[in-house]
Amino acid sequence: MTSTTPAPVALEEVHILWTSEGMSCDGDTVAVTAAGLPSLEEVLLGLVPGLPKVHLHNKVLATEVGDAFMAPFHQAARGELGPFIFVVEGSIPNERINGEGYWSSMGNDPVTGEPITVNEWIDRLAPRAWAVVAIGTCATYGGIHAMAGNPTGCMGLGDYLGHDFRSAGGLPIVNVPGCPVQPDNFMETLTWLLYQAAGMAPTIPLDQMQRPTWLFGKTVHEGCDRAGYYEQGDFAHDYNSPKCLVRVGCWGPVVNCNVPKRGWMGGIGGCPNVGGICIACTMPGFPDKFMPFMDEPPGSSVSAAASGAYGALIRRLRSITNRSANKEPKWRHNGRKLTSGYDPRWGN
Repeated sequence: MTSTTPAPVALEEVHILWTSEGMSCDGDTVAVTAAGLPSLEEVLLGLVPGLPKVHLHNKVLATEVGDAFMAPFHQAARGELGPFIFVVEGSIPNERINGEGYWSSMGNDPVTGEPITVNEWIDRLAPRAWAVVAIGTCATYGGIHAMAGNPTGCMGLGDYLGHDFRSAGGLPIVNVPGCPVQPDNFMETLTWLLYQAAGMAPTIPLDQMQRPTWLFGKTVHEGCDRAGYYEQGDFAHDYNSPKCLVRVGCWGPVVNCNVPKRGWMGGIGGCPNVGGICIACTMPGFPDKFMPFMDEPPGSSVSAAASGAYGALIRRLRSITNRSANKEPKWRHNGRKLTSGYDPRWGN
């Protein structure tokens, strides 16, 4: 049977419309300027082979101001701009409970002169976008601004658009969490989407929370420099120790994040690697489900106690082996007799 589904069209030019007008500190934008695999500059200058030509519209990084900066957003909302990827940074406030005002806006309506809320921009742009990307934990799952007691009713982009949302390119929302986002995590995701848009990559693989699987498929603990101490039941009791930080508040064993493996910039950093506990900033339940910070996580006392009992024996056995392995074999000596066990099978 012949399929009637049209083949994907390879895009040669893509605009990136990036709004950080959600409840945001622009920290994700700032973080991405430190990316190197690839860098933002390499993508924009066309130095990555095979990518379509990319035009970036981001208020922090733009040279245009005022109406000139806003023009591409209005064009895209009218369907007059070429294919674009819509990047959303910051939590999405609930404008249905804003009283007589508004929570957050970007630009003004050219007809009425009234501010256009970030929610209106999402309504106008998300359905037209080839792909929609939520950058940072605020945009992906609500983050700090959506914690209990907030007055804005903030939420993540998936909560706002619905988790069944599909872009014009047939993709769900692509979530790249982090507070802020790890810069190379975002640029790697963006590069995959651009290659996919160019017809040179398969559909981006996402987990059940719509995160790239290759970035968030393992826990902090699985990539942590200190994980061996946990296995041995050897725990830090203050922040000056190089040992496992679970007993002083680290959530690493249950958090999906690759930062200990990847580092923050140039392979350097990663919270537990440099003495900081993991506070689970990439997780959908952050921050509420992980507070108070710096308290021992629930359940860790049981697992740590079991690991401590088992680990004490393991450490003892390993120390015995270590002492043996730290000695040279006895046949290495300067005596008159060969004692290495050499057995000449041929010759004299």
